[in-house]
Amino acid sequence: MTWKSIGIFDSGVGGLTVLREIMHSLPQEDTLYFGDTARVPYGTKSPETVTRYACEIASFLMKRDIKLLVVACNTASAVALPALKRMLTIPVVGVIEPGARRATLVTRSGKIGVIGTAGTIRSSAYTREIKRLKPATEVLTRACPLFVPLAEEGWIDNQVARLTAETYLHELKDSDVDTLVLGCTHYPLLKPLIADVMGVDVALVDSAEETARTVAAILSDKGLLRPSTEKGNHNYFVTDIPASFIRVGNRFLGGKLGDVFQVSLDEKTGIV
Repeated sequence: MTWKSIGIFDSGVGGLTVLREIMHSLPQEDTLYFGDTARVPYGTKSPETVTRYACEIASFLMKRDIKLLVVACNTASAVALPALKRMLTIPVVGVIEPGARRATLVTRSGKIGVIGTAGTIRSSAYTREIKRLKPATEVLTRACPLFVPLAEEGWIDNQVARLTAETYLHELKDSDVDTLVLGCTHYPLLKPLIADVMGVDVALVDSAEETARTVAAILSDKGLLRPSTEKGNHNYFVTDIPASFIRVGNRFLGGKLGDVFQVSLDEKTGIV
């Protein structure tokens, strides 16, 4: 029997934290990762543009016969999921709903903090989803844009990173949130530092971990899991020269990155 792959895409390298969790949870599964590095970041683009990019990438991955698509990008998850679900016959999983769902389950006080990029926070996607799941919840948000370059540079626990985290997080800490959602796929690299700054009474929700759990549950329910005796293979595609992606990606995956192929997307064919 031929087993299909899990498709995962992001605007760049951040979605590799989602891939890392999927590889950990489902080591038997093949994956195809697509980083749209020529058009990163998505957060500054219009919803219509991001949706068009997402549909182009989905077409590319569908030509490689994937069985499930993970939108490992908060911006694309916020704006493109409805279009992708209309377009595709396979399951589509974003990163926002799993993280929001977990936050509503673990909060004790009903006061949840969300941190993310400026675009994600501006979209209010986490706030809407959390309140849809648990209407009485109080949601406090904070954009932390400098966390992305810190994570990519590997500055995850030095004085600069600590001062940045303390500056960004002090209002949320003072507001007595008891749960904090890491609403950007780069932020798991800074999780130990964020946990230290927020204190032991604040539960951190890692959207990458929760997304991997959701993927495993869907594949199990549909009977699409590969046998646990198999060993997964992982392929990577990017839209710009791979050098930077490989350098940062090795940091995100702990040096496990394999071959990376540069491709060019075309609206009509998905690839040229």
